[in-house]
Amino acid sequence: MATKGRKAGRPSGPPGLEARRDAVLAVAAVLREGRPLDLVLAAASRDDAGDSRDRALTRVIVATTLRRLGEIERVLGRFLERPLPRKSGRAREILLTGAAQLLFLRTPPHAVIDLAVRLAGAQLESRHLGGLVNAVLRKVAAGGEDLLSGIDAAIVNTPAWLMERWRAAFGSDTARAIAASHMVEPPLDLTARDPAAVAAELGGVVLPSGTVRLAAARGRIEDLPGYRQGGWWVQDAAAALPARLLGNVRDLRIADLCAAPGGKTAQLAADGAAVTAVERSAARLERLEANLQRLQLTAETVCSDATEWQPSEPFDAVLLDAPCSATGTIRRNPDVPHIKTPAMIAALVPLQAQLIRRAIDMVRPGGLVVYATCSLEEEECGQQIEALLAERRDVARQPISAAELGIDRSMISEAGDLRTLPIHGMDGFYAARLRKR
Repeated sequence: MATKGRKAGRPSGPPGLEARRDAVLAVAAVLREGRPLDLVLAAASRDDAGDSRDRALTRVIVATTLRRLGEIERVLGRFLERPLPRKSGRAREILLTGAAQLLFLRTPPHAVIDLAVRLAGAQLESRHLGGLVNAVLRKVAAGGEDLLSGIDAAIVNTPAWLMERWRAAFGSDTARAIAASHMVEPPLDLTARDPAAVAAELGGVVLPSGTVRLAAARGRIEDLPGYRQGGWWVQDAAAALPARLLGNVRDLRIADLCAAPGGKTAQLAADGAAVTAVERSAARLERLEANLQRLQLTAETVCSDATEWQPSEPFDAVLLDAPCSATGTIRRNPDVPHIKTPAMIAALVPLQAQLIRRAIDMVRPGGLVVYATCSLEEEECGQQIEALLAERRDVARQPISAAELGIDRSMISEAGDLRTLPIHGMDGFYAARLRKR
């Protein structure tokens, strides 16, 4: 008999089976189809209103599998006598997620192996591989951990093309440190109206930049005190910095372009700005509006492509968090290295250039434009600004100081732009502040 809330047609089974089945399907969606993990898990959550603990378990299994994929594949390769047959169903993902639990989540082997064999047997194309799944995972449980000590985790878990880029941009030592930082589960960062009060209530600390930092979340964020009351919202410490570059925004008209999911819109609205949030995706805009409603904040929302949208009058300031490769967020989004490619970055660069020029056209003379990306790739960051300044004589860079943001001076580039890296304990973010002459 199906459990209440479980998607129709999915058979019941031992505790944890559903969570592991969802993890297998999510890993397959990312690695085979290139689908973003957040969208995959959000769709699974809508389809299955089961136990929130199962959803949390699914997420941690998937995140660990993707974060440690290189190591897991090396270990499995030692215990697989030959490659899996072409028609093997989800056997690869079953082995990957099973090994992730054994090697990194310290899950009891009997539970992992039993449920993995059940998952293999539940699918026609992998049913004949139940014995292989059982044998390989038993070997992983017995000797896999010993193999990890001989594996260079930072290198094998990072695609070679990304590591080559980071070495060229930051040097070998920093590139390795960035890759290593992705192996560590990040803390939970919040932006709050009253940071001290929220930190005291939730047992966190207030960073010099004003962000409230908690240990990594182990349950549903929605269940934390103050969430439903709208006292705070989730936002990485680095992501909270670009909005602050606009200074005192009270009573200013500000456009937030490419605004979803709305953290920066919320910051600006909470500080008294009259915000117009522009987002091309109706679904993402709906999420932004729901966030604003929970936070009891107001902003005008516009569902439109920012490259085409024309405001009725110029703004005092524009904040553009441009679509980008998101390589600065890998520690929070471990799917990024597996779904992004150099070709995708190349395709985004002209769009970013178009958006920043539109942002400048939207602001009044004397107004500010902040261009930001959560990317580590230079062509999406400083190169965009240098190209713009070479082309437009009506724009000047307004250098950023570390003191105004409460951050270390190492996070400010020689040109005066913001450049945070994962080794700073936050996402990799870039931002430049420009003033229209």
